[in-house]
Amino acid sequence: MSNAREIKNRISSVKDTMKITNAMYMISSSKLKKAKINLKNTQPYFYSLQEAIVRVIKRIPEDVKLSYFDDRTDKIDRNKGYIVITGDKGLAGAYNNNVIKIAEDELKKDGNHVLFVAGNVGRSYFENKGTNYDAEFKYTVQNPTLHRARVISGRVVQMFNEKKLDEIYIIYTRMINSLESKAEIQKILPLRKVDFMDEDGTDDGTDETNYIPTPHDVLNNLIPNFVTGFIYGALTEAYSSEQNARMMAMEAATNNAKDMLKELSIIYNRARQAAITQEVTEVISGAKAQKRKKL
Repeated sequence: MSNAREIKNRISSVKDTMKITNAMYMISSSKLKKAKINLKNTQPYFYSLQEAIVRVIKRIPEDVKLSYFDDRTDKIDRNKGYIVITGDKGLAGAYNNNVIKIAEDELKKDGNHVLFVAGNVGRSYFENKGTNYDAEFKYTVQNPTLHRARVISGRVVQMFNEKKLDEIYIIYTRMINSLESKAEIQKILPLRKVDFMDEDGTDDGTDETNYIPTPHDVLNNLIPNFVTGFIYGALTEAYSSEQNARMMAMEAATNNAKDMLKELSIIYNRARQAAITQEVTEVISGAKAQKRKKL
């Protein structure tokens, strides 16, 4: 029965693992629902902010130079900043690997690169690989908040204004739907007017708002808030995608555990049956031997 005992211990181990994976699935499901609610509640504000930027841009003459729209084409040796959003832990399928792969591809391109890594998995990866990153940029990605997004945007926007960075990108995982997500890179700064304008770029002339002191000054105050909203949205979507990826990974692990338990149960029953048959055979053989001795 030693073989059957080993199989029984393995069955017990698989059951314990299945309890853990199922619990992680439930926890991720709860976190995902909360993250979706937070994102939904804040989206109207940032959509309104984007519409306000559009109205202001239409009131600024074309010849006026806007600092946040300056692509600095005269600079050859460009400084590029990348906000890389990974998870704080694994067990989420290919979630972290997809983001890290995009970051590594960007690091191979020309220019000076500065990494701002949010999430313990990404920091550990780049640290172990010896890749330079901003060591003071230590942010977790659990329960993203608007305050955290504002602090991050304040840091990168300041570096852009001081011309320490000429381009700022964010690498994160966008949640397409409940079954699909995609790791992608988006450019934060400098902005492009065409991204805010209508398809024809025309002005309907209905905006009679007065901008004090000037539309240019108003826009310079709106853009940092817009960047904050973009980063907050990316943090929330990445967090949602992580929980969704972990749910799918844990669901697959739980299903695999169930299949393994079925196979182990069959093997265990066969082992028990073989052991019982062996014992019965030994008893019968012993009885026959005793009978022959009497004869």
